Amino acid sequence: MTDNIKMPEVLAPAGDSECLSAALMYGADAVYLAKKSFGMRGAPKNFTQEELAEGCRRAHEQGKKIYLTCNTLPHSRELSKLEGFAAEAVSAGVDAFIVSDIGVMSILKEYAPDTDIHISTQAGVVNYASARELYKMGAKRVVLARELSVDEIKELRDNTPPELEIETFVHGAMCVSFSGRCLLSQYLTGRDANRGECAQPCRWSYALMEMTREGQYFPITEQDGGTYILNAKDLCMIDHLDELYSAGVTSFKIEGRAKSSYYVSVITNAYRAAVDHMLSHPGEPLPEWISSETDRVSHREYSTGFFYGSEYKMQNTLDGGYVRNYDVAAVAESSDGEYITVRQRNRFFKGDKLEALIPGKMPEEIAVSEIINQNGDSVESANKAAERYKIRSGLMLKPGTVLRINNKK
Repeated sequence: MTDNIKMPEVLAPAGDSECLSAALMYGADAVYLAKKSFGMRGAPKNFTQEELAEGCRRAHEQGKKIYLTCNTLPHSRELSKLEGFAAEAVSAGVDAFIVSDIGVMSILKEYAPDTDIHISTQAGVVNYASARELYKMGAKRVVLARELSVDEIKELRDNTPPELEIETFVHGAMCVSFSGRCLLSQYLTGRDANRGECAQPCRWSYALMEMTREGQYFPITEQDGGTYILNAKDLCMIDHLDELYSAGVTSFKIEGRAKSSYYVSVITNAYRAAVDHMLSHPGEPLPEWISSETDRVSHREYSTGFFYGSEYKMQNTLDGGYVRNYDVAAVAESSDGEYITVRQRNRFFKGDKLEALIPGKMPEEIAVSEIINQNGDSVESANKAAERYKIRSGLMLKPGTVLRINNKK
């Protein structure tokens, strides 16, 4: 194993306060998120100043960290806003900025000199020379470009200062363009991907049209209706974390600031369990339940990305859709050893089997033998969103525990 390696960090995404709570509950060591500006995800709610401060307080109480994204490519007219942005971040207590632009980095170093700088994957770091120079400029961590192989990561690690932390994505959506630097959305829709407004045109179906034959579409493959020639599979490295750890990766990053709290709960829990198993049972394969958890969220077909030089296996040209076999049925509020009180999210019925997602453990099955509504009446189904119900079960669950249901049963 590479010398000077640190304990691996499970780094989870949060697009809002509910996702932050999920990440903290299900085992993240650190959470990355954005305020309303300068973040690469414009679709999520993101965080107000008050929410950011509260999130930092809660994370720090649990010995965990908050990283604030500032990874768009701002134009000159926007730079004057960075002083206030930095001051608010320091006031809230963020542990690091995630930055892609070296000009932004210099400004943040000036106005927030005691806050760590992490270099975003948007900076496209693919070699040790770049990593070393960024370290000299004050970066504590580099988030490597997703186009690197495991062997290239090890070479980079072996040729950079041991104090420089190495982070890489291990799970989630992949961009078709190099480390997310894409102009396609801007060109087709006027929404700039490099400013957090990507319309994801790489997920659309395409066909050829000859200019003099307007309206006649010729599929690029023999499939009817065109082909999804730009559509990348999702990344999943849960069975290969030991190789990344040995190569020198400090932080395992989960993509998904635009994803639901259910996604954050399940995937964070899976990677937490995977890291813990890797450290306590070195050399042993993961228990099947941990690996299979990644199939229990909405996802595209999985691949291992560029880590093993398998670029040609990364595209799904047949469709741009998701696999989705599970839904959140409810979220636990309390339990007394006889009943679990829950808030309903999706309809479920008496006789259904739910799964309770227990932090750090294999999910527990709950056979729904009785449902009591908030009026105290026994009912056949929980069918009113956000209402409180009681389910008979002897399980003692933490508030916030997710109860899910297989929607393909």
